[in-house]
Amino acid sequence: MINLEAIVRETARAQGFVLVGFASLQRLHRREEFFRRWLSDGRAAEMAWLARDPHRRLDPRMLDPRLHSVISLAFPYAAPVPPPNDWKSDLRGRIAAYAMGPDYHTTVLAHARAVARALESARPGIVSRTYVDTGPVLEREWAVEGRIGWFGRNTNLLNQHHGSYFFLAEIFTDVDFPSAAEPYRDHCGSCRRCLELCPTNALADGYLLEPRLCISYLTIEHRGPIPPELRPRLGNWIFGCDICQEVCPWNADAARSAPINADLAPDLRQLMALDEEGFRLRYGKTAVSRTRRRGLLRNAAIALGNSGNPNAVPVLARAIEAEFEPIVRSHAAWALGTLGGAHARSTLETARRRETESFVKTEIEIALSALLP
Repeated sequence: MINLEAIVRETARAQGFVLVGFASLQRLHRREEFFRRWLSDGRAAEMAWLARDPHRRLDPRMLDPRLHSVISLAFPYAAPVPPPNDWKSDLRGRIAAYAMGPDYHTTVLAHARAVARALESARPGIVSRTYVDTGPVLEREWAVEGRIGWFGRNTNLLNQHHGSYFFLAEIFTDVDFPSAAEPYRDHCGSCRRCLELCPTNALADGYLLEPRLCISYLTIEHRGPIPPELRPRLGNWIFGCDICQEVCPWNADAARSAPINADLAPDLRQLMALDEEGFRLRYGKTAVSRTRRRGLLRNAAIALGNSGNPNAVPVLARAIEAEFEPIVRSHAAWALGTLGGAHARSTLETARRRETESFVKTEIEIALSALLP
């Protein structure tokens, strides 16, 4: 008799997955109240797709009644180790480690589909659906059901041997794969480092994340102006944030063994000089493309303002000119007001006379009023 579980595990290892778990499909009653309350509290914010068809997220059998089981897979990525330079003097941003290299939606999905194909080859006619951060799927919940980790206080899935530096993939199938008998025990203990060290206090007791305060949400999913009171707390993060993972003790070994990655700390001056074509060439096939050029430059303007470095002023003076999009100009104005100085003042005064967008003009006025006479 063909051992389908063994085939899945062997193929998954060959495809680079470090964790494999199996679970019988059922309605996620244990998470239903939490998820619906999370939605009713407005935590989905601009991520409207999370509020769409919640019943399908809670019970994947509504996608296809033939489905019986889910295979959860974890694909690792390198821990974030940026260059040790002083970002303020070097004017460098920070990008979350998962966004490095080709877009994981494409690469990890290809590996997961190879596992699904092996299953289908072993038993022709098998029904399967494969997802990587796509579709109405509660990835972490099914990974917990598959016993490959536990929910950490930072709301990431954690594993004792692999921390949280991995992507999740799911293969829903009509094959009956039973869940392991025992749940994966919570190993956070009394540790609260992620809650205490989050710059925006986005994490709260009860394993709660407030996306509207989360740096990752603000720099990626949020499309409009970032609230002024949160801008200083972003530091130099321009795409995502790794802090709640970096401070987690379960990720310490991964960080010690990872190489320095200069791409995690790009030169902010170079980023602000990117036109649309330059942005596509540099980030078009990576996860960074999700924030689009205007979002990345908005975030870079904030980082420049947070640097306290007067060398950032000429870069921002260029970014407040008319050919930049209004969202970029408005945040460049804030940054100039934060940095101050004669050059910043004259730039803002010139921009005030030229600006036609009302919300940008408001940012300019606020920035000028913040400058000393």
